[in-house]
Formats: sequence, C-alpha cells, structure tokens
Amino acid sequence: MNIGEAARASGVSAKMIRHYESIGLIRASRRTLAGYRQYGERDVHLLRFIRRARDLGFALESIRQLVSLWDDPARASADVKRLADAHIADLDARIAALSEMRTTLVALAQACRGDHRPDCPILQGLAAPPASTGR
Repeated sequence: MNIGEAARASGVSAKMIRHYESIGLIRASRRTLAGYRQYGERDVHLLRFIRRARDLGFALESIRQLVSLWDDPARASADVKRLADAHIADLDARIAALSEMRTTLVALAQACRGDHRPDCPILQGLAAPPASTGR
C-alpha cells in the first residue's frame, strides 16, 4: 500500500510516517521504481503500535525502546514493565503539577470580583514572586 493508504489504515498521518522514517523510529519503506513508498501489513501494525504508545504519552525515545523490545522475542517483560513504571511515575508528577496549578488559578479567580474596577487579584498573583517550595 502507498503512504496515504498506510496512514488511513494506521491512523498515523503521512507526515508523521515520513518523520518516523527520518528519525529511524521505523525502517525506511520499500520504494517502487517511480520512488513511491510502499508499506505492508507489518508496517501498518508497527505504526498502530507507535500511535497507541504516543496516545498513552510515551516520549519518542521510550517508544524506540518499546519497539526494540517488541521486536525482540527474547526480551524480558521486566524491561517493558520498567519503561511503563517510569512513564507512570512521570505522569503522576505531571498530574500533581497540573493539580497544583489548577488549585492556584482557582483561588486567584475566586478572589477576583470580575467587575469594572482595575484591582485584579489574578494579575497581582501572577506578578508575585513564586512561593518557596522548601527545596
């Protein structure tokens, strides 16, 4: 199948397929005599794998490692679990940071009257020096 068909079948845009090839995440596609890229079912399956990993928030380097493990029949599942656990820890840290940001912004928004006066606790809060985290 050509790149457009592979894109439709995998849910990965043709632009991203070319990008993944350029960074070596997937192997370069076979080419027709006219130079058109050609993909098979295994290529589409790999692209779906990558798309799912991206949907779960894995970074490209982690996906590279996951693809390598997926291709290795002698892999240890512990290696895959280690990558997943590291990603879960990263997600937990990002969720905590986002939750803290939300809490701060909610407090600032609630302190603002939202009327015609120029006094604005939101702007004052954004202009204030950051609170010490004790680190």
